[in-house]
Amino acid sequence: MKKIFLFSILIGLSFSCGKKVSEENKTPDKKVEAKPVVVGGDSDAHGCKASAGYTWSTLKKECIRVFEGTKLSHAEENGKTYTTAAFVIFDGNKAELFLDTQKESIILERKSEGDSWTKDDYQLIPWKGYVLKKGDKIIYTGE
Repeated sequence: MKKIFLFSILIGLSFSCGKKVSEENKTPDKKVEAKPVVVGGDSDAHGCKASAGYTWSTLKKECIRVFEGTKLSHAEENGKTYTTAAFVIFDGNKAELFLDTQKESIILERKSEGDSWTKDDYQLIPWKGYVLKKGDKIIYTGE
């Protein structure tokens, strides 16, 4: 009985060691290396890093952080709550409008000091801060 027990242990050990030895002798398969993701390597066509909050300004011709501009919040509508906003930067008689609903910014122009900035059906009015209208509807307000 002891001999059968010892014999079965030896057989079991030899099979378990045999598998490990065969895996060590195996030549490794060529693995395809994944390209490492570079943190901060998300530059756009103009070199602006979105991960750092930068966006290309057509008006200023440089990378800017739009949230440092004037913030416009959605006009209040029947108790609706919004989590997005629009931003405006100014340069002389021009204003660049960054809307959450548009991919590209919109350049507004005004004729003289005190007038509103306009383009197509957008109108940015300097009144109690700023009011942005599209057509006849007020869509954003801000200080």
